[in-house]
Amino acid sequence: MRKIPPLRALQVFEAAARQEHFSRAADELFITQSAVSHQVRVLEEHFSEKLFIREGRRLQLTSKGKLLYQELSHIFDSLSRLNQKISGGYSQDLRLAVYSSFAVKWLIPRLSDFRRQHPDINIRLNMITDDPELSDSVADMFICGQSGHPGFWHQRLHQERLIPVCSPELFDRGEQIELASLFNHPLLTVDEGPQGFDWQLWSQENRLEFPETQQMHAFSHVLLAIEAAIAGQGIALASDFMVTKDIADGRLVSLDLPDIYTGFEFNFSCKKSRVKEPAITAFINWIKGQK
Repeated sequence: MRKIPPLRALQVFEAAARQEHFSRAADELFITQSAVSHQVRVLEEHFSEKLFIREGRRLQLTSKGKLLYQELSHIFDSLSRLNQKISGGYSQDLRLAVYSSFAVKWLIPRLSDFRRQHPDINIRLNMITDDPELSDSVADMFICGQSGHPGFWHQRLHQERLIPVCSPELFDRGEQIELASLFNHPLLTVDEGPQGFDWQLWSQENRLEFPETQQMHAFSHVLLAIEAAIAGQGIALASDFMVTKDIADGRLVSLDLPDIYTGFEFNFSCKKSRVKEPAITAFINWIKGQK
């Protein structure tokens, strides 16, 4: 006879670990927060191990808690797929975790085409700013920077190439913007995380030093810098494929200045075991055909 932990407590623990919050887990499971605390306590007593470290409102998994959560994620993912197979097929509801910049500037304007071709498939977009954990508990599909993840199928969508752009009004003020005159205009710079600020990378690549008097307006997200460029506030560096429509519609112009490849890639990812699910296959075929 198998000896297994309390199943209800395992379900509640998995939700609390994934949500990193007892009250959010309670909302997901339609129970009270005290019920979540009780079930976690039942599991801790069963294992005689602490599973969470509670520091005020902060909730962290212990080493044993992390081990349990990782194993439960795989088990629940398998149970979910088994449920779909036995209950009569695969779900037509898909969750896509995607960078907000990619979603706003590239995916959303095209998504109506997919919905027209596949009206029976529902895509829920979950916006992310950092690379998420690749797991069915997070989403069914991902568009992020990760690749080579064990058990996952990856398709490169775009290499990041940053090009200098600005408003036509800024460009039309009489001065042709070249390398020599670039310093006369405000630069809209974005913090690229570990890589640093984008204009700093650009200057290093082109072996240029900006003067100490160079105006720099910093933004935490490329979408903000693009909107500021459209508003005529300066020159931004933007991924070429993200501003294609803005350039075509006359909101931005691409300047005759050097570009820069950052080495970052936008990749589509899903589990290898799910590639042939009809809804996921349809989305893969559609996105591969987009330019």
